[in-house]
Amino acid sequence: MELPHGTSGESAADVAMRCAESASALIRQGYGQASLAGVKGRGNVVTETDFAAEHIVLSILREEFPGHAILSEESESTTRSDDWMWVVDPLDGTKNFSRAIPHFGFNLALCHAGQPVLGVTTHPLLGDTYFAFKDEGCFCNGRRIAVSDCRTLAEAVVAIDMGYDAERGARQLELAQAVWPGMQSLRISGSAALGFAYVASARWDIYIHSDLQPWDIAPGLLLVREAGGVVRDRKGAEATIYSREAVATGAAMHDDFTAQSAGLPWT
Repeated sequence: MELPHGTSGESAADVAMRCAESASALIRQGYGQASLAGVKGRGNVVTETDFAAEHIVLSILREEFPGHAILSEESESTTRSDDWMWVVDPLDGTKNFSRAIPHFGFNLALCHAGQPVLGVTTHPLLGDTYFAFKDEGCFCNGRRIAVSDCRTLAEAVVAIDMGYDAERGARQLELAQAVWPGMQSLRISGSAALGFAYVASARWDIYIHSDLQPWDIAPGLLLVREAGGVVRDRKGAEATIYSREAVATGAAMHDDFTAQSAGLPWT
């Protein structure tokens, strides 16, 4: 698929990278001095940096692609579309950011007909940029990456996140307890953006989340799939940007996870 160009003549990929670089610079500037701007729910906070990063990204996108829809976490004026749509999470892992825990990311995807065709995730502090084009592969800092070849939970570094729904989060813990200690180790991330990126780059072998929003998953879907992995929902169907839950891993690992978690209600 040929991606669109902006009003400046820049490609969608170049515009996406400019958004990522601008937002990441603001996030680095705000790190360690976060100013809370509100509380959206239990454990779900928003900082001035969230709004500042979102503002600069939406300004760029609206100038370059005035006809495209934008779906962004903090903005009430954004809309969903089955045509061209940008999906933005200006700062994923805000609770970590607000506590100066250095694990959070920036997320941006361009979707068409509900499918991500371009995805960017950054770790602003480490300077890592994960980038994927549909059918063109997945890259970190310009180097092609791939999911791990781990085949079983017993060999795996497993990562989970619980989101903000108390009941869904409790079931995630039940799942972890049920399969423990049949794994190498367990991580609780606090950032879905980095959760998917770390599977794509084989830092983690499997990532499981049960309370996702489109801005959490849209870039990660493409990153993992272009890195040779799978992202599926609780029923084993291919996850979409609107899936509430997802498992990201290699195909063989997914089969073993499915067998090991049979009958366990983690959604």
